[in-house]
Amino acid sequence: MRTGEAIADNGLIAIVRLDDLSAAVPLTEALLRGGVKNVEFTFTNPLAGRVIEQVRLALHENANVGAGTVLDPETARNAILSGAEFVVTPTLNLATIELCNRYGVPTVIGAFTPTEILTAWQAGATYVKVFPATVVGPQYLKDVRGPLPQVKLIPTGGVNIDNAAAFVRAGASAIAVGSNLVDAPTVSAERWDVLEERARQFSQVVVAARQAG
Repeated sequence: MRTGEAIADNGLIAIVRLDDLSAAVPLTEALLRGGVKNVEFTFTNPLAGRVIEQVRLALHENANVGAGTVLDPETARNAILSGAEFVVTPTLNLATIELCNRYGVPTVIGAFTPTEILTAWQAGATYVKVFPATVVGPQYLKDVRGPLPQVKLIPTGGVNIDNAAAFVRAGASAIAVGSNLVDAPTVSAERWDVLEERARQFSQVVVAARQAG
């Protein structure tokens, strides 16, 4: 897949930050059934690269599988070679943007201040991840997009079912959701029905917010 449009089209990224990734395939299947097509496995787990390869092999083109918490171009390259279809960073790293652009892989680059956001965009970021979004809320996105309407923003950190619509209405190209969507207890218990329903709720919120304008 490896197209930046896939993220904005679906409007959701599920962040999978777990110590145990043994259930990566069934949890991704549950997210897909609920309507979440972009799944990010964070490199806080050293097995993330192997898991990305495993999920892509099992699910082929059904899911858009990415690598998260990528801190440097070396990790980005490893992720891409494992099959990552997009790369997400928590902070602004220009060398990582350059590496991903060289391979033609979309990026979601972490930034916070207007200066960082514009710097990431000018360096070629596909999307700019506003992190931590919980500190500033939806109004911050709206304020930033005033002078920078061309920048595609993805709020991350603290996004939940109650504020998701507000972020979308503020102009977010997509929202990224972590433990409010995929949490360790639910995965450990193999409650795929719960995971699917959460994904469906977030998907419905995004669709409704976009329709409302």
